[in-house]
Amino acid sequence: MRTMTAFLQSPVLGAELVARHLLALLVATCFLGQAAHSEPLNIKPASNASPERVLFVGNSYFYYNNSLHNHVSNLVKAADPALGARLNFKSSTLGGAALNHHNLAHLLAPGQIGVSQPFQWVVMQGGSGEPLSPRRREIFRKTALANADLIRASGGQVALYMTHAYVKPHKQVNAQNRVATESMYVEVGNEIEALVIPVGLAFEEAYRRMPALRFHHPDGTHPSLLGTYLAACTTYATLYGRSPVGNAYRAEGLIDEALATQLQQVAQDVVTQFFQRS
Repeated sequence: MRTMTAFLQSPVLGAELVARHLLALLVATCFLGQAAHSEPLNIKPASNASPERVLFVGNSYFYYNNSLHNHVSNLVKAADPALGARLNFKSSTLGGAALNHHNLAHLLAPGQIGVSQPFQWVVMQGGSGEPLSPRRREIFRKTALANADLIRASGGQVALYMTHAYVKPHKQVNAQNRVATESMYVEVGNEIEALVIPVGLAFEEAYRRMPALRFHHPDGTHPSLLGTYLAACTTYATLYGRSPVGNAYRAEGLIDEALATQLQQVAQDVVTQFFQRS
């Protein structure tokens, strides 16, 4: 039987074992005092909100499948054509980017990216690996804090987009990743008083209810079209405070009515339960 010393002397196995122990410690730390899954949310969605100017800042998790912001926009247009006609959404994405890779001051300047009035909401998404490292979590926290100050100074409100966890065949699959991701977004969201969009939890619930479907791209990290649609419904339910259930938008007609309704219901149920924490 190989000893711990033997494992650590192997460059590959030792590094993998250390990484697993660090992640386990990170997750355990998240649960000291109060479990992450029961931590209440400081900011709740407003019912029947109607923001017209929204900026999405993230990476390929946003721009896959014709971009998340387009799907959210289409949900708004289907539910409220008058509001939909006034929308001015922008999405700024960098492949593989962490939150600190974006120049938010540049993006927020009126007219800089084609929107003359200040954004009413800015939705920020971190890199998928940021919750899995203590160092990167701290960089995300500091960046989100600084960005929140910039957003509020421009007259906007702040939202954080909780990413989904990896699935196989991604090499970093770990059952604790989802917990670490949730805890980071909830803790930082509460610290900076941001609205947290629970997309990662919606993916988890969708897989629980519909295990035969694929909400990830075959690479195990990016969203499939179904995943993007689910994420858009979750974002719509959170940002607009309106239920997506019954919405006529079907993701360019590629999702049938029955399946669309199932995904809309998952999004609404997750958002409702998430913000009922106390």
